[in-house]
Amino acid sequence: MFTLMAVGLLVVVANYLNALPGDFETRYLFLGLGLVTAGFIMTTRYR
Repeated sequence: MFTLMAVGLLVVVANYLNALPGDFETRYLFLGLGLVTAGFIMTTRYR
């Protein structure tokens, strides 16, 4: 769960720093936010 959130945060930050291939694209932003959301969903199901 922490890995998903960390990778999602890195994707969002790399997108804003233009470190990813291509120009500023919203698909990278949605990918990062999706990974962060998946991490939060995993925290609610963790036992």
